[in-house]
Amino acid sequence: MRTVDVGQITDAIERMSRDSNTRLPDDVVAALRAAREREVSQTAREVLDQLLLNAERAEQTGLPLCQDTGIAVVFIDLGRDVHLNGGDLQTAVDAGVRRGYRKGFLRKSVVWDPLDRASNTGDNTPAVLHVRIIEGDEVTVHFAPKGGGSENMSALWMLTPAQGRAGIIEAISAQIDAAGGMPCPPLVLGVGLGGTFEMAALLAKRALLRPLGTPSPTDDIADLERDALDAVNATGVGPMGLGGSTTALAVQIERHPCHIASLPLALNVQCHAARHQTTVI
Repeated sequence: MRTVDVGQITDAIERMSRDSNTRLPDDVVAALRAAREREVSQTAREVLDQLLLNAERAEQTGLPLCQDTGIAVVFIDLGRDVHLNGGDLQTAVDAGVRRGYRKGFLRKSVVWDPLDRASNTGDNTPAVLHVRIIEGDEVTVHFAPKGGGSENMSALWMLTPAQGRAGIIEAISAQIDAAGGMPCPPLVLGVGLGGTFEMAALLAKRALLRPLGTPSPTDDIADLERDALDAVNATGVGPMGLGGSTTALAVQIERHPCHIASLPLALNVQCHAARHQTTVI
């Protein structure tokens, strides 16, 4: 049994909340550069150039990649041989968010009452926390600030099994076509397939943590990812909705067994600023 003080988690969250909002991950930068080389539209290439320049300037200056610095979404994989000491886990995570957003001068976007826009909590807490118990004696912390513009374009469907593979691709591509430029493409699309109503949404959110360019290890799902990406890019929405062949950088699917009568499908939309960081304690 290994003892971990929750203060280490607070420190990690503080650091990641600031760094993730000012530094675009290498996998995302590489995907944007590759998309720029493939893009057929001159306007779209210019938009991608501006996005890459924005990422470069944000890292140089320490200023946020986007004015929407997101609601803090935290995934913690807790080893079963870890004993947490020093307090409550949610409290520790919120303390890290509070410190990071204050010290980084990041926008606080959380309201306590969803029906009262004047009820801003003032420190971007509470965080949305998901905990999973795994083997081992380590604590893996994933931090992913989620902006409102892309999150608002997300969707969940309870498809019929008869709709199958074609129905999945149709639902995803139609949703992105209708969204247009609102979620700030090019996008990263997290997809949850199977499980139940709530499980599909969680799978879709977790799918966004996978490094870009890493297909599913399961061949049929990897094929579905490629076909869904082709369908989304065929919409012609393009970077920032101005047209082009790059509407999404990746479609990443996580699958789970489901009831024989159900086909749950969730789509979590992430804008081009696919911010995420991971720390292992």
